[in-house]
Amino acid sequence: MAGKYTPLEHYLRGLPESQREVTMSFEQIERILNDRLPLSATQHRAWWSNETEGSHVEAHAWLNAGWKVDTVNSNGKWVRFRREK
Repeated sequence: MAGKYTPLEHYLRGLPESQREVTMSFEQIERILNDRLPLSATQHRAWWSNETEGSHVEAHAWLNAGWKVDTVNSNGKWVRFRREK
């Protein structure tokens, strides 16, 4: 079953293998999701944690795609992902 964050996982998987990092605005992510990010994404750094256990389904999207959150700038409303593999 596809979840809300599946489009983000597909986007990250589709980036060229040679690309080691990508910086995305929250707005770009919302366009990919065709939905708004929750308020907690803009207010709490923990929302962007690379948590493999627990209920953070958003983290499963980027982790399953082989990426980790490297930097989050809540004021600037952007996040940088770094390729793991």
